[in-house]
Order: sequence, then C-alpha cells, then structure tokens
Amino acid sequence: TIQVINYLNITINTMMISKINRIGIKALYNHSKLFTTNKVIKKVGVIGLGLMGHGVAQIIASTKKYKVIAIESNQEQLNFGYKRIQDSLSKLLNKDVKNKVITETQSKELYDEILSKITLSTDINDVSSCDLIIEAIIENIDIKLDFYKKLGSIASSHTIFASNTSSLQITEMAKASGRPKQFVGLHFFNPVQIMKLLEVIKTEYTDPIVYNQVIEFGNSIGKSTVQCNDTPGFIVNRLLVPYITQAFALYDRGDASIVDIDTSMQLGAGHPMGPFQLADYIGLDTLYNILIGWKKDHPNESTFFIPACLEEKIKENQFGRKSGKGFYVWKGDKIVLPSNQ
Repeated sequence: TIQVINYLNITINTMMISKINRIGIKALYNHSKLFTTNKVIKKVGVIGLGLMGHGVAQIIASTKKYKVIAIESNQEQLNFGYKRIQDSLSKLLNKDVKNKVITETQSKELYDEILSKITLSTDINDVSSCDLIIEAIIENIDIKLDFYKKLGSIASSHTIFASNTSSLQITEMAKASGRPKQFVGLHFFNPVQIMKLLEVIKTEYTDPIVYNQVIEFGNSIGKSTVQCNDTPGFIVNRLLVPYITQAFALYDRGDASIVDIDTSMQLGAGHPMGPFQLADYIGLDTLYNILIGWKKDHPNESTFFIPACLEEKIKENQFGRKSGKGFYVWKGDKIVLPSNQ
C-alpha cells in the first residue's frame, strides 16, 4: 500500500506558513471574488474527511461560493472529520480577530456561514447531484479503482471527478471511472487551509474544457494552480523524492555523513531541514512504499531506486519520527541526536 506522500510537503512549507496565515479567511473570501463564478461547478462533493479531505472541504466552504457535500464511511469518522474542520476554522478566524482583520462579531458570523455550506453524510449517493467530486480516501490503488467504478454509476453524467492522490496514476483511475474525459488530479498540499499551491493534473483523455473549468475552480478557492501531465509525483514530489534518495546514495557511498549532508542543505541551500531530517519527519516507511510503487510501475526509470540505508532502516523497523528512531533519535517532534551517535 502506497501511503500518503503529502507529509513530504509539511516541513519544507513551514517557512511559508506564518506569512500565509496573515492572509486570513476574510482575504480568502475577497480573493475568490476576483474570479468569475463557475457556471458549471456549484456543488462539490468531498469524499473522505481525513488529514487532507477535511481541509479541502473547509477551504471550499470558506469561499462561501459553493455547497459542499462531505462524505465519510461511518458516523464516527464523519464526526471526527467535522470536528477537525470546526477546530481549524475557529483557529484561523481567531487569528484574524487577533490581527484585527475582523471583529469578534464578524468572526462568529463567518464561522456559522461557512459551516452552513457543508452538508455531512455517510451515504455516497448524496454526491450524485454534485458538479465536482474530490476524492481524498486511503492512498491504495486497488481501493481507489473499486471506488471509482462504483462512483461512475452513482454520479450525474456531467459530474467531474478529481483525485487528491499525490503518488498514484491518475490515468488508471480515470479509466476505471468510466468517464476519463471528465477526470483530473487535484493535488492539495498539507495543511490545505494554509498552503497556496494546487497541482492540477491532466491525462491524455482529459477534456480541455473540463480541465480549464477545474483550473478556474482552483483559482476561485484561493489557490495558486500549476498544471502538470500525469507523471509520477507530478511536480513537487517528482523533484523532492529523488532529492532525498540522492542524499541517501551520497551517504551509502561514504562520501559524507548524515549530519554534514543535512547541514549543507540547510546552510547552503536555505532548506528548513536537511534530507535525512525530512525523511525521518515524513516516515521512512512512507518514503519506502512510494519508491516501491514507482519502481514497480517504472522499472526503467533510474531515479526510482531503493537506497541501501533506507532498506536497512525498514528491516530494523526504524521509521523515523513516528517510531522514535530513524536516521535521528526523536522525542516527539524534536530531534535528540543522530541515531548513529
């Protein structure tokens, strides 16, 4: 199972967050006014309210231009996802109040108005009338293919499908849906409420009119959209994953130490953390599964390989931050010391 690769983007984007936070919810709403209301996309379904999905639902509702149908597999997950939306929205609005962007009264009004745009359900059939459906379920190709086969028979004939996957092939899902001309990738970045980038992915089958509609939609919810063909990892992760594996290979050859490699990329390239720290933060098992999937699907691509040091960590069940030890020893989100010291 290929796990969610979006963790790759969390830390590198950290330096941008404080600046972007100042934009606020009110600014997002004003930004959405710059774009003409899409005549086709008025109701949006969001399937899955997990790490990414709850943020997607929130950011769309925050424009106050679209109705959102938020779907989860069971009531417990639905309640949990909705609570995350409530907490996140409250936090962002409180920042706006603190920064004197809005008043307390306006904050309460916005909170109620934004949440009123979201309809919760555990019935997948409730998205049948949506104009756009964004899928943010588990990052497993078999589960997604089965999901899209079912969704294709539920949704209206005009409905556009979009997957938030960051590592799986869009084309494969598009074919399974039965409507490849109306299928795109919409890769949001974590945290969705803060990060501005949205990768919009097209396949060889995607209708140009549909593609432009989705790009306009992305712009209307306050994102900076970039366009990309259906290639492994799209833009950001296609560059980021090989960068990390090259750092691993440098270490495997004995050319430099882990600490010196990380220090070099921090002080020499201005990265907030080096490749080994980043890999630990992501989860070495996550990175490993991504590479396994890419290597399997693209055996002739030389940049998709499994470095020896990564293989060793996986065998030792050292997955980085989540397990307390990887290339570094971790205490919570803090590095204590390099694991080889």
